[in-house]
Amino acid sequence: MKKAWRQKIEVMTLALVLSVSCAACGSANGENGTNDTVQTGNETDSNVGTEGLEGTQSGENAPGGNAVTIDDLLAECTYLDKEMYERATAYPEGDISRIAAALRKAEAGEAVTIGVIGGSITQGSSASSQDSCYASLLKKWWEETFPQSEITFINAGVGSTTSYLGVHRVEEDLLSYEPDLVIVEFGVNDANSNFYKKSYDNLVRRIMMEEYNPAVLLLFMTMEDGTSAQGNQSLIGFQYEIPMISYGNIVLDEIKEGSFTWDDISPDNIHPNNMGHAIVAETLDVYLTDIYNRLDEIETEVTPFNKDVITKEVYMDATILYADDIEPIQWGSFEVADINSRFPGNWYTESGEESLIFEVEAANIGIMYQEMVNGGGGKYEVYVDGEHVTTLNADFAGGWGDYSEAYEIYTSAERTMHTVEIKKAEDSEGSVFALLGLLIS
Repeated sequence: MKKAWRQKIEVMTLALVLSVSCAACGSANGENGTNDTVQTGNETDSNVGTEGLEGTQSGENAPGGNAVTIDDLLAECTYLDKEMYERATAYPEGDISRIAAALRKAEAGEAVTIGVIGGSITQGSSASSQDSCYASLLKKWWEETFPQSEITFINAGVGSTTSYLGVHRVEEDLLSYEPDLVIVEFGVNDANSNFYKKSYDNLVRRIMMEEYNPAVLLLFMTMEDGTSAQGNQSLIGFQYEIPMISYGNIVLDEIKEGSFTWDDISPDNIHPNNMGHAIVAETLDVYLTDIYNRLDEIETEVTPFNKDVITKEVYMDATILYADDIEPIQWGSFEVADINSRFPGNWYTESGEESLIFEVEAANIGIMYQEMVNGGGGKYEVYVDGEHVTTLNADFAGGWGDYSEAYEIYTSAERTMHTVEIKKAEDSEGSVFALLGLLIS
C-alpha cells in the first residue's frame, strides 16, 4: 500500500487522547469570537461511518505564519498526503484575490460569513454527526484560526437537489446573508449535461456578480463509479478563473492504487462517511491555510468579475414562489399545507378531483414537487397555455425517502404571462400530490 492509513487512524486516536494539536486539519471553537451557524438545509442523516477526523486544534505554528509550509501542514493531517493534495488542486490556481480578502477581513477581527451550497453531502448526510461533516469541520477551521472574528456559517445544503433548484433558492438561502466566501458543491447531483451546465453556470455567475464581491470555491465530489459533473463544472471554473478542488481526483486514484477501498470512505455509492468528510475538510483546510500564509504576496485589490457568460443568462433573477407569494386562479381540490418542512407553504391534494391553475409572468417556469414513498403519490399532467408539456409522477414507493424534485416545464426568451395547469392523469393509481413551489425566472 502507498498509505498505511489504518496506522494513521491509530496515531490520530492517540493524539486526541494526548490533546496533541494539528495545524490545519480541523479545529475547535475560538475563545474570543462569537460564532454562529445558520442551517438552511434539512437535518443530516445519522448513519455512522468509518472513524475519521472530527476536528483538532491548531498548534504553535498558527496559520498565517510564513514558517509553516504545505509539507508541514500535510504532515499533521490524518489522511491527506502531498500526492492526494496535488491531485485535488491540479487546476490553474485562478483568481484567489477574493479568498484572500475574506481571510484578511477575518484576520483584522471583522465579522465574516462563510457559506456552502450543495446537496446531501454538503448537508452532512452519512457523517456520524453534524459536527463530523466537511462543512462543520470547515467552520471549526475558521473559528480556531480567527478567534478574534465573529464567524457566521451558512449551510445551504439540501439533499437530492441540483444546481437548477440551487440557482432558484440561492438568493434566499445564501446571498441574503452576504457571505464572504461560498463553496459550491453539486458534482454528483447534477448530470454532466448542457441543461445542468447552464444552471450551474448561472448559479456561479450569480454569486460572483454580487456587488460586495464574494469569493467562490468550486468543490467536485464523485460517485463510486466516477460519475460526476466535474467535466462541465471545471470548464466553467477554468474559464471564470475560479479556484477548484476535486475530492474525486483524490479518492478514485487512491482506491485504484489500493490505499483504501470505497467502503472505507462511504456507506453507499455516493455519500462520504466520517473519513470521506475528513478528507474533504483536510483538503480545504490546507488550501485555505496556504493562501493565508501567502497573503503578503497577494494583491489586496479584489478582481472584479467581468467574464462573458459561458452558456446563457437565463436564471439570473430566478426565485421560488410559495403559497404566500401567489394566489391560484383556480384552487380545485388543492389546499395550502406544509408538506415539506424545508420548503413550507405548499399546495396539496389527496384526491386531485379538480385542476390547480395559476397565472404567472415569466420567461422560464419550473415546478418543485414532493416525491413520496408511502405509495399514495399520483401522476399529474402539466399544461402551459393549454398545451401539455409533461407528466409528473410523485410515486416514489420503495425509495429511500421523500424528497423535493425540481423540473423545468417551460423556457423561452421573453417574459410574458402564462397559464399553468396541474391536474391528475386519467391513468394515475395514486391521488396525492404536493406542489412545493413554482420556479420562476
